[in-house]
Amino acid sequence: MTPDREKEEKAISRRNRRMLVVGCVFTFFFLVIAFKAIYLQVFEDTRLSREASGEYSRSIKLREKRGTIYDANSRELAVSTSVMAVGAHPDRIDQPAKAAAVMAEELDLDKSRLTEKLRLDASFVWIRRDVSPEKARALDRQIDQGLELVDTYSRVYPHKSLGAQVIGFSGVDGHGLEGVEYYYDTRLKGDPRQWTIVKDALGRIFQRSGPEKPAEEGKNLVLTLDANIQYITEEALKKSVLKFNAESGMALVMKPQTGAIRAIAHYPEFNPNAFTRFPRQNWRNRAITDSFEPGSTFKIFLAAAALESGLYTPETIVDCENGRYSIYGRVIKDTHPYDELTLTEVIKYSSNIGAVKIAEAIGPKTLYDNLRDFGFGEKTGIDCPGETAGRLRNYRNWRGIDNATIAFGQGVSVSAVQLLSAVSAIANHGVLMKPRIAKAVTNPDGGIAESFEPEMMRRVISADTADQLKEMMRAVTRPDGTGRHAAPEGYAACGKTGTAQILNHQGTYKNSEYNALFAGFAPAESPELAALVIVRAPKVNHYGGKVAGSAFAEIIRESFNYMNIAPTVARNSGNRGDEKEGA
Repeated sequence: MTPDREKEEKAISRRNRRMLVVGCVFTFFFLVIAFKAIYLQVFEDTRLSREASGEYSRSIKLREKRGTIYDANSRELAVSTSVMAVGAHPDRIDQPAKAAAVMAEELDLDKSRLTEKLRLDASFVWIRRDVSPEKARALDRQIDQGLELVDTYSRVYPHKSLGAQVIGFSGVDGHGLEGVEYYYDTRLKGDPRQWTIVKDALGRIFQRSGPEKPAEEGKNLVLTLDANIQYITEEALKKSVLKFNAESGMALVMKPQTGAIRAIAHYPEFNPNAFTRFPRQNWRNRAITDSFEPGSTFKIFLAAAALESGLYTPETIVDCENGRYSIYGRVIKDTHPYDELTLTEVIKYSSNIGAVKIAEAIGPKTLYDNLRDFGFGEKTGIDCPGETAGRLRNYRNWRGIDNATIAFGQGVSVSAVQLLSAVSAIANHGVLMKPRIAKAVTNPDGGIAESFEPEMMRRVISADTADQLKEMMRAVTRPDGTGRHAAPEGYAACGKTGTAQILNHQGTYKNSEYNALFAGFAPAESPELAALVIVRAPKVNHYGGKVAGSAFAEIIRESFNYMNIAPTVARNSGNRGDEKEGA
């Protein structure tokens, strides 16, 4: 073998060895990679898929369109409008402070809070979920990446504070939080939509999958409220609260024959479009949730018990002890001293002593049973959240004085809707109806899904007794009655005044404030509306006949004008005198 040939073979041998070494190295790394790939695919598949999904894929659940709330005449009280929900991926935003400044400017938000939110260690955060499409698009043009825009809906209350405590409001997640928005939430809310958004490493969306099934809007709710009567009631109540420098007030209007609520007003009010800017106590529908002592308005139910017992007629004489009467160590007084009054006059002049004498004669069981029949001490079942049952203890637990004080509305508590329902039973020939707010639930296409018909609870007094009570309550609003200021011009009204002391923090009536009340219905001949006005802690005048009665008169008069109900009596501006009022 020549030297050259030997050199060539040695070179080939060295090259082959190097190739073998390189081949072994590559084979080793290939086996390592193959093993790692098999391990990841077989043993770590679930975990890595979950992490990858969290990094590049996100499911966003958004509410579907919430049903509209209408009044009885199909006026929109709550609607859902198209908006955009704006979210962000903090880990995709390079300059959080700069992005926050842009968002704060466009969305009217706090810059420092936005900066903190965009610096969170989170894959996604909501910025604002009720942005107009125009603002959302303007924002999208200014921020290159990391922004999320999704079509959704926002709740709007076009009449602002009108009926706010009844309607309530819903939150950003589409769930009702107060009022009928809360009570009928399952019917109003639509099925939520879930979107899956997949992004690349730069945060750009390259795949968006929508809901698997068609979107289902919420059903609509038709209320018994009449927006016009609601407005009339709110304005009359507000006027009375401000005129008499009162703490607050509430007023209700009902159709006696059906139990349909036409208006529930509160003052102070609040705007559900910006409910967080108002005190929480303003949100509550106090006509349903709160109880109070009814004062002398309770005397009409005492009179009902007396008439039903057979021991009294409207003309039965009651000795009123000339304005002062001692019982169980307590002295009962009247605003004016009376000697003898008929049962009708006891109601007309609101004599406490007359009421106590009647309660003594009929006994606690008869009074208690009658009050229970009228619905006191139990919930009415109205379709509003948070209803109170009030407080009416069983007569077996009454002390000796309780029968007397309950007769004129102390030592018992009621809700406003209870009291108006009971008064409406007298207007409805002695039949108690279940009060209701909802008239119907309709499908998005307008078809009826549910209909809520008037529901009779029970007969509480005979029709004859109801007619006698109407005449007695009519006397209250005559020129010499305690409720003369409640007589609406052009209409005969029936009613009862109440001036109820409010228990102080020590649980006594010493130096306490008053609730001024008036409850009644009109026209007397054929009642169309029943109404209750309660003004809490008026400072200028505290008598129910003047403070609440004047608001009642305005509510009835203006409502009847709107309803085109012709006057039933000759207009007489001298229908109201200046005599000092009683309770």
